[in-house]
Amino acid sequence: MSSILIVDDEKDIRDLIGDILRDEGYLVRLAGNSDDCMAEINAEPPALMILDIWLKDSRMDGIDILKTVKRDNPDVPVVIISGHGNIEIAVAAIKQGAYDFIEKPFNIDQLMVVVSRAMETSRLRRENSELRRKDVTSSEMLGSSPAFKALKSQLEKVTKSNGRVMLTGPAGSGKEMAARFIHANSNRAAAPFISVSSATIEPERMEEVLFGRETAERGVEKGLLEQAHGGVVYFDEVADMPLGTQSKILRVLVEQQFTRAGGTDKVRVDLRVISSTTRDLRAEIASGRFRQELYDRLNVVPIPVPSLEDRREDIPELTRHFIDMFHRSQGLPLRTLSTEAEAMLQTMPWPGNVRQLRNVIERVLILGDGSGPIDARELPGQEAPEGETGRLVLGGAMATLPLREAREVFEREYLLTQINRFGGNISRTASFVGMERSALHRKLKSLGVVTTSKGGGRMARLDEDMDEDEGEEV
Repeated sequence: MSSILIVDDEKDIRDLIGDILRDEGYLVRLAGNSDDCMAEINAEPPALMILDIWLKDSRMDGIDILKTVKRDNPDVPVVIISGHGNIEIAVAAIKQGAYDFIEKPFNIDQLMVVVSRAMETSRLRRENSELRRKDVTSSEMLGSSPAFKALKSQLEKVTKSNGRVMLTGPAGSGKEMAARFIHANSNRAAAPFISVSSATIEPERMEEVLFGRETAERGVEKGLLEQAHGGVVYFDEVADMPLGTQSKILRVLVEQQFTRAGGTDKVRVDLRVISSTTRDLRAEIASGRFRQELYDRLNVVPIPVPSLEDRREDIPELTRHFIDMFHRSQGLPLRTLSTEAEAMLQTMPWPGNVRQLRNVIERVLILGDGSGPIDARELPGQEAPEGETGRLVLGGAMATLPLREAREVFEREYLLTQINRFGGNISRTASFVGMERSALHRKLKSLGVVTTSKGGGRMARLDEDMDEDEGEEV
């Protein structure tokens, strides 16, 4: 059972409150000064604190302790008690994040009502934190292609360190998922993961959003960095961060502390920083839009995230995952993939990468009629004209070629597509197209098709598009 920590310099008072709460079935811990209080908190954060505002012969008074607790253990409700209570002290305590304020001598019934409500708040906060952790840790990275395996190997190497990571790659390729994977498998997994969208926050509000603010009307409003204390802050599209904010973030990375807007107190934070970008930061530095010093601080471990084109072998597995996810979250049909649809998904262009694939699957499940296998004709851009089902409609250029040349063009494009679909695996390609491996080798050579390493796998290209030493004949 979660405990209640009672902090009061008067032994009679803390023993009285302790006895009352024990009679109600609560587990109680006691502290008579600030040092004992901090030792108890560091040993195990309580579910609730009852804190005297005046602590005789202590290094810290109640307000100082309150500030520290709300900084390091923000989910712990703190009820302030004082024999010298007045409205100014109550307002000051509430501004610093206290749950409630009770004046001595207190009414026992009043105390129990406040304690009961505060414990319920504590329980809900713990449950929410647990649900957030489960949501993050259940987000697994999926794939078996060489490019994906290389990415996952790099990510696993950095999970147990606190080194700053810079994720690069095209939009929609899964950079935030990679950042969440690092967090979920690190020793900070129980702490928050806070995502900062550098591109969507208005530049004039960026510092307030990051550092928080203090006002007489609203008290302390924590920024995203303070909310991430103990965990991970993820700067999405860091190239879009305003230059003025870049300077202040650099200072935070060096000093591990900052001041809220409108405040005077230094706020200490313990953070791991992960950043991502789709842009070339060296070009941004050269143009004066990004600070070299910040780049050096953030780019400790650079990790490239491959595009979906570089990991086409993973498309069927990702598709099945999205189908299952939409079935569980939205109640959409739990459908399978036809062989034709699977092949089509692996050969379609994906400029939006994994994000685009997810959107396409959601659209198909919403608009589809029936619960049978997804057919290739249901995919965007693959709908057959009415009355043309089963016919291949030729483009203008193909229709003007003699049969022999048209057949050669078709065979080349078809085999290029299949080799790329199977990540350059000649054996799997041969099995799919119904040819012996040696016969496929001869056919590819006659058509001028070569393979080249790309994204950890092998991709097919035309011989005329490559230098002699760039590829390897298959």
